[in-house]
Amino acid sequence: MSHDRVGVRSVVFLATGVLVLPALAGCSSHDEAGKPAAGQDIAPAARGMVADGGTMNWALDALPETLNTFQSDADAGTSRIAGAVLPSLFRLDAQGRPQRNADFLESAEVVEREPRQVVLYKLNQQAVWSDGREIGADDFAAQWRALSGKDTAYWTARNAGYDRIEKIERGANNLEVRVTFNKPYADWRSLFSPLYPKQVMGSPDSFNDGARRRLKATAGPFALTEIDRKAGEVTLGRNPRWWGRPAKLDKLVLREVSRNERAEALAKGKVDLAEIDSAEAGRISLAAGGKAGEGAPAHGPGAQLTPAKALRSWAIVNGSDEEAAQAEYEAREKTRRAVKRYATEQAGLSGYVVRKSLEPAYTQLALNGSAGPLADDRVRRAVARALDREELAEAVLKPLGLPAEPVGSHLALAGQEAYADNSGALGEQDTAEARALLADAGWVPGGPVKDELKDKKKTKTAGGESSTEPTDTESGSGSGSGSESESDDGTYIVGEEDGKPGDSGASVFAPAAAHQKAALTRQADILRLPAEAETEQQKKAERKAAQKAEKAEKADKKRSAKRAAKKAAERAEKRTEKQREHSSESRSGHRSENRLENRFENSRSEKKDAADRTGQQADRQSAVRSHSRDQAKGGAPGAYAPKGTPAPAAGAPLAKDGKPLTLRFVLPSGDGSEPLRAVADRISRMLEKIGVRTETAKVSDSSYFKDHIASGQYDLALYSWPASAFPATDARPIYAKPVPAADGSLNVEQNYTRVGTDHIDQLFDQAISELDEETSRSLVKKADARIWAEAGSIPLYQRPQLTAARPNLANAGAFGFQAPNYEDIGFLKPGAKPSGAPSAK
Repeated sequence: MSHDRVGVRSVVFLATGVLVLPALAGCSSHDEAGKPAAGQDIAPAARGMVADGGTMNWALDALPETLNTFQSDADAGTSRIAGAVLPSLFRLDAQGRPQRNADFLESAEVVEREPRQVVLYKLNQQAVWSDGREIGADDFAAQWRALSGKDTAYWTARNAGYDRIEKIERGANNLEVRVTFNKPYADWRSLFSPLYPKQVMGSPDSFNDGARRRLKATAGPFALTEIDRKAGEVTLGRNPRWWGRPAKLDKLVLREVSRNERAEALAKGKVDLAEIDSAEAGRISLAAGGKAGEGAPAHGPGAQLTPAKALRSWAIVNGSDEEAAQAEYEAREKTRRAVKRYATEQAGLSGYVVRKSLEPAYTQLALNGSAGPLADDRVRRAVARALDREELAEAVLKPLGLPAEPVGSHLALAGQEAYADNSGALGEQDTAEARALLADAGWVPGGPVKDELKDKKKTKTAGGESSTEPTDTESGSGSGSGSESESDDGTYIVGEEDGKPGDSGASVFAPAAAHQKAALTRQADILRLPAEAETEQQKKAERKAAQKAEKAEKADKKRSAKRAAKKAAERAEKRTEKQREHSSESRSGHRSENRLENRFENSRSEKKDAADRTGQQADRQSAVRSHSRDQAKGGAPGAYAPKGTPAPAAGAPLAKDGKPLTLRFVLPSGDGSEPLRAVADRISRMLEKIGVRTETAKVSDSSYFKDHIASGQYDLALYSWPASAFPATDARPIYAKPVPAADGSLNVEQNYTRVGTDHIDQLFDQAISELDEETSRSLVKKADARIWAEAGSIPLYQRPQLTAARPNLANAGAFGFQAPNYEDIGFLKPGAKPSGAPSAK
């Protein structure tokens, strides 16, 4: 399998709740997985078209802290190095499905099922370590002992699968390995990838410390040549003992380039391949189109300079206020330098192309079900059914030219064998049904709110306490546009000098936190939504302008009211004089007029009441039709309000037991988090339609996952999970039921929504132990349907994958599901063009 499989999904016990469901999607025999939503974009070329030699520089966010993928701080760099220099018995193909790697395995199959499961591996006879020793049973046995969990001296991040092994022994020779399991294990193909030499796994010291900085032996198309931490480079060279297709490149250099320096590094030609965000992709497209440096800048630092602004700047510089003139002059010089630097970078970026696909990971909305309103499953389902997932997917992916399909499974992505769209277990988007669910849960519009002004100062949620009023885009349900003071943007900045536990930087749930930090950073960098990712300064300026306009409007209204009152008094005085002159006629006329007016008002009131009753009846009929439609699709009982429950008025704020329905939406506050806030804004507007108000809390990037998501300090949050080819193993810790710890706390490990059921746990356990592959996948799909019904997390969209590459770089780019074939990566020969899949030569 691929080394990009999540190495940090450690075994855990997690979740909450139970729900009985009818037979659901995912149980049929035909292939529901379909094809991946987007294919690879790697400029595939036959090996004969690729030149021999050369060095490729590949950007990394940071040099890895360890070379051991089984340690808690392993990251994407660790996996990338392992993929090039270590054995991988199974690799993921373009559909995210594990395939036997013939360079290391002649065969691997289950040869016995009773009384114990036995898997027989037959290794490639040419497979050797870089020191000349054969890869054999001793290496398998050493890795099993290190990862079994029986020896606590090994500091491992996970032991899933290895803890089910009873023994490992040689077969007919050292190239045959017999692995006997004490319990059946369906995901046995996930084991021994990567495979480390026994010199690394043989002792705790070499495992814990030795493998962090160097590897005593390797076996892949490349070998680890040098790690230069001062220069920020890892150099991989051709492995002279490699028995497979020889690597096309002489060297593969992994170069540390932070995200905010990536455009500059590309422009200067320091890297040949780099993951980028949508803003950088746009710049490369503009540069490639020849739009840089032609006349007045249409984009970049000088794009906002209009003739009017230029004239104003000239007037200030040449005005009598010397201090203002100096400041304006310095600002102009700064802009001039920025424009020059931008133009230079654009010229350099014209030497790249953008390759794009969808990353094997999805973004989800997490709902914390441990406490607060979301502890009620009806409220969670209402929130879920208020979401237009298609709109959210289109907002993120359509501007990038990528397929915008909502993700239909928690456990796999389209193309993978375990994929099936089980979202019908929850039901389609339906605002009326969502409001009815809230009404059934006791949340009604216009309910009394106790000490509302005091409560706003200290609103308690599942995520702790917040000191702001609910913020909203228009009236009460957005994130970042409500009533704010001039000193900040009106939101509580959680984690910044707030004295909360965990601010010391100590890592809790280290395996998941390390992975999530990297994943969230990549997500924030990529998802820059056009027209929605406004800067905080722009928002603040707009709010101040709106406040001034509001004050001016109030003043105008007061003046208008005074004038109107004066005129009304004058008219009243004239009417009084006329009444005195024509008292008898006036009384008669007024009585007749009043009777006519009363009859008119009564008639209009009766018509309005009849219309309201008709509208309410139509809403109920619509909800019933939606209920019947979703039930026909296999929807879950309990996912709907009881029949006949009236839906409250649209958009009205809801309250229960004197408390308003307000949810705390936690988001990272870094420079790259605008895209997530844009998605959150859309979600908040959708929730406003059902009367749910949201309150945005911005926290530092470093504390977002560790101190808030992992510790449950949120109501709503956006983060991502990678897809796995082995969901029965890798996804169970994410959705399993939380278990009380000895100290009375709740051990949730990776189930950060704290939502799950015993039944879900049972389905995962059955799937892991079921050796019939079709039956095991069916159990996984059933588990996914029940996860949907619990509404603890709502998959939204598959994350985009954008890569900048040299035009002549072949077999590299946006890889999608498939693991890179490092030996095929290289530069095209002069005059050659990408032609198709690499040949076997």
